[in-house]
Amino acid sequence: MLNWYSKFKPQPISGQKSGLRHNKISSKKVIIKVCIFTGGFLFLSVVGLIFWYNTQLSPAGSDLGQLKKVVISAGSDSSDIGQELEKQSIIRSALVFDIYTRITSKNSLLQAGTYRLSPAQSMQQIVDHLVRGNVDQFSITFYPGSTLTDTSNKSLLKKQDVTTVLQNAGYSASEIASALNISNIGQLFDGKPSNSNLEGYVYGETYRFNTGATVEDILQTVFDEFYDVIKSEDLVNKFAAHGLNLYEGITLASIVQSESSNPDDQRQIAQVFYSRLAQGMVLGSDVTYQYAAAKAGLKASPSLNSPYNTRINAGLPPGPISNPGLSALKAVADPAPGDYLYFLSDSAGKIYFANTDAEHQSNIVNYCKENCLE
Repeated sequence: MLNWYSKFKPQPISGQKSGLRHNKISSKKVIIKVCIFTGGFLFLSVVGLIFWYNTQLSPAGSDLGQLKKVVISAGSDSSDIGQELEKQSIIRSALVFDIYTRITSKNSLLQAGTYRLSPAQSMQQIVDHLVRGNVDQFSITFYPGSTLTDTSNKSLLKKQDVTTVLQNAGYSASEIASALNISNIGQLFDGKPSNSNLEGYVYGETYRFNTGATVEDILQTVFDEFYDVIKSEDLVNKFAAHGLNLYEGITLASIVQSESSNPDDQRQIAQVFYSRLAQGMVLGSDVTYQYAAAKAGLKASPSLNSPYNTRINAGLPPGPISNPGLSALKAVADPAPGDYLYFLSDSAGKIYFANTDAEHQSNIVNYCKENCLE
């Protein structure tokens, strides 16, 4: 019996102790790998979070000339202010704005008021701006040769019309439209038909205003500046010497401005127009029908049926086609000597003048490869 039991007695499994040891080692490796993976994941998460946070601190836009009006009411906290700034796309993240102001202990220093802020400012700059709480001043530039509106497909950054300039200064479309439709009185508007708009009257210059200025305030400053220029240059009397009242002088100057921005060319162009008017010829200015076509949303054509088209209508158009600058106004007041009746510009903008139609046709053949429509 004993022998039988000994024969069939369970024997220890060979290597059992080393197997347990192997399992313990494997478990430790798994734990180490999990720890490494978790640590790596946490590290990358922290790095990603820091990168995201710093990205949100960067400017939301790139155009420093674009301003947006922001009104911060008394009692607004950093969360409220951040949400308003994000809503207007001035900053990237209201959450980061709130976090940043709390980390820097500036959340309680933000001051109520009316501001004009640019999306091209970093969050740090915007926060510092709001902490200072100073009454803002901003610059606004209107450009000679610009029009009241620009309906082309150009981007807002490339447009220089009055409406876009005011929008970029933070004014709403309704504010602008209302101000541009007001009736204007005063010596500046002598001769101006009551049903005409303000085309030609937004004098090209750079102005500075307090942030609370309305569009009406801006336009009044522009009108005052324009009339000061008219008086200082004695333009009323100089226009009259050529048979034009103030409104007509501004109208002709707007055409000259649209034809060229070169002061020397402008004086000679004014001479051409005066000579054509004296001989009963149409002005024949392409920029007039181009203006009319743009306003009507039509294709520009020399045969366009519009009172502004001086290719087919004698005399001056009904009103200005752009805002003339000082050099164009002075050119109409004091044109260059000469008896030219024609001019054209080549693709580089160089202008060629001619006394006769034959000379003009020769200039077209030799120099006008792109700008001449017929």
